[in-house]
Amino acid sequence: MKVILSVEPIKYPLTGIGRYTYELARAIEKLNEIEHLLYFDGKKIVQNIPGENSSVTVSHGLKNILKNSSAAIKIYQTLSPKIKKRVLSRYGDYIYHGPNFFLPEHKAKKVSTFHDLSPFKYPDFFEPKRCKYTQQEILKSLKRSDFIITVSDYIKKELSEHFDYPSDRIKTTHLAASDNFFPRNELQTLAVLRKYNLNYQGYSLFIGTIEPRKNIVSLIDAYESMPAELRLSYPLVISGFKGWRNEQILFRIEKAQREGWLIYLGYIPNSDIPLLYSAAKVFCFPSNYEGFGLPVLEALQSGIPVVCSNNSSLTEVAGENSLFHEAGDVEGIRSQLEIALCSVEHRNHAIEQGITHAKRFSWEKCAQQTMDVYKELNHL
Repeated sequence: MKVILSVEPIKYPLTGIGRYTYELARAIEKLNEIEHLLYFDGKKIVQNIPGENSSVTVSHGLKNILKNSSAAIKIYQTLSPKIKKRVLSRYGDYIYHGPNFFLPEHKAKKVSTFHDLSPFKYPDFFEPKRCKYTQQEILKSLKRSDFIITVSDYIKKELSEHFDYPSDRIKTTHLAASDNFFPRNELQTLAVLRKYNLNYQGYSLFIGTIEPRKNIVSLIDAYESMPAELRLSYPLVISGFKGWRNEQILFRIEKAQREGWLIYLGYIPNSDIPLLYSAAKVFCFPSNYEGFGLPVLEALQSGIPVVCSNNSSLTEVAGENSLFHEAGDVEGIRSQLEIALCSVEHRNHAIEQGITHAKRFSWEKCAQQTMDVYKELNHL
């Protein structure tokens, strides 16, 4: 079998799809079942998986500058497909896997991973031009794909129904939390707690991109409505890379910081994140829509209770012992946070059952299920 896996999403900062691509590539490599496994970085074929921080370079800084230029974006969108097609033309007998919706022209078998349908279901979550481009590319990928992988059963059902796509050509391969996420005691987390001036089990945690889709304003509203003593005893800690349309969110964050019950850490090193999880009292994730919701699983595996929305894939990922609410239900979010912060009985049960639930997911399983798709394509 010959396979090319695109590793374009592996770039700093490593967020959801980049994490999926990185962990999947590592797990597939460990299976050692593919005779010829290569990687495509968008410009050339490479032999090795890029490192997590491999794009922290001058070229990465240049990309950040160019991404705000409409002319540069248009040139990239025009030239990139031609470059990819030319490079891949030399590997016509390799199965090609695009792990991030986009699928270039390639004459051999092709599989793409769909993480969600947000550009179609919730276009307001995106910058309009970017949304239109993404929609166009997704439609191309649907036509070009011989098989589609989705990261949750919810997205599989949604994709099949929205595009009338045959469900027997879609396979779910759930994501997983890495082995770095596990319960830790106070001593094990002390260095990170001191670094950010936090107390062990003395804060609520949200980790995710600072953008409207994550519904952070509702979380802040809920926290603000809690008794002052409780929110000052357990400040809300927010960490995440700044996305788009975040002016209102950042305004609310800054206001709450001045009042002393919210701490914004920005985007922190990957090495600190598992310790930040395991030292928290509760993890909050009121997102409006998720294809999977990896932070929820990372929190459960780290041994902390979860309060999250009851929409999209989140009930599938969070398990039956998490606390669920409607995304816009500020009173419901507040009530559940108070239970998670104050009820010892709920906490102990949620931690035990959450760890058990998280064990159902693994990158090894994700890789093996992905390998099953490759094998099916190889025999078509």
